[in-house]
Amino acid sequence: MTKSRRPSRTARVFLPGAVVAVLLAGCAGGSGDTAATDPAASGGPSSAGPSAPGSPAADSSDPGPAVTVAPSPGAGGGPAPGTLLVTDFGSDTVTFVDPVRGATGSVEVGTAPYGLALGADGRAWVATAEGVAVVDTAARKRLALVPYRTDTGPVTTGEYRGGGMGVALAPDGSRAYVGVNVPGGNGALEVIDTAALRVTDAVPVGRRPFDVDVSGDGAEVYATNHDSFDVTVVAAGTLEPRRVEVAPYGTEGGLGSWLKPHYAAVRSSDGRLLLPFEGERLAVVDPRTSRTAVEPMTANTHQHGVAVTADGTLLAVGTGPIDPDTDRGPSLTVRAPDGEERVYPLEGPHESVAVSRDGRTAYVTGGFTRDGYGDGLTVVDLASGDTRRLAAGSRPLGVVVL
Repeated sequence: MTKSRRPSRTARVFLPGAVVAVLLAGCAGGSGDTAATDPAASGGPSSAGPSAPGSPAADSSDPGPAVTVAPSPGAGGGPAPGTLLVTDFGSDTVTFVDPVRGATGSVEVGTAPYGLALGADGRAWVATAEGVAVVDTAARKRLALVPYRTDTGPVTTGEYRGGGMGVALAPDGSRAYVGVNVPGGNGALEVIDTAALRVTDAVPVGRRPFDVDVSGDGAEVYATNHDSFDVTVVAAGTLEPRRVEVAPYGTEGGLGSWLKPHYAAVRSSDGRLLLPFEGERLAVVDPRTSRTAVEPMTANTHQHGVAVTADGTLLAVGTGPIDPDTDRGPSLTVRAPDGEERVYPLEGPHESVAVSRDGRTAYVTGGFTRDGYGDGLTVVDLASGDTRRLAAGSRPLGVVVL
């Protein structure tokens, strides 16, 4: 896939060797017949019709294969506070990670898991190519696999696979929202009833919805669409979508451009969306007015995953240079609410980031959606910038702190 450089610099075109083959083979899906849900929790089969999700089958007959090695028990036998959960894009599992010792066990969830969200009840919602897996993090067991309503073709793996990408929960936990990628076309935001464990609605969004976020009051859902340079704002009550273009470099280059949105974070103080671009520009989107302000950044590196703390500190993962002659390497940017930045170098590309409960430590997954990924994560001391590597599954992308 050809990529175009920044308009403000000498134009360069790149063609990574494996990308063309991946793009041609990358029609993956999530509406297959591998779905499983717990009928005791289900509201029964969904309504008939070609667009309805498949009727669920009990997971009690297939307990969801689990492999647990030296677990770190917490109160009541659950995971110890501070345990991490990562999605293993390379091995169809999620892995539990002790932040000191490393990986302690895995649970099979479905093909090529991407994003995940953690509910207050301890259930994790994992977007896979086949459906959304529901994992009991205390029992370390898959409870269900909820099929998508959207047809995304055959289930495959890789950077351009179809199926779920970003996923988020409503503040009250009653709904899960998942961005579903449809190879070669626009995606969908699917809405899951978390009690009935079934898809109730599908809303059209842009191309390749990398990330899904929810406003603090639950009134709006935001799908960040990588290949269409936009965020789809969806009213949670009516499910009416509204497109907001987010393209601080413009849209020149189209599908071949590097300069697209990847992930967003919702700032709690004012509800604005924060989307970093290239370690140079921070797009600050007001979803109420659809207006975007641009603030300078300093890392000068291609950026992917983000997180924002309660005090408004933004963390942004730098994956490395687009142009090795002018760009810097992988890094983690820590941006204070006043705009002051600290940039900590990382070894190798990374994808997503989560922050410890005390706000002192960041966990940055080494999976990366493109070539150059690793099979662990980097632990970053946010005060000093000191880093250490930690074993954490196979090509981990998403991460949450339990």
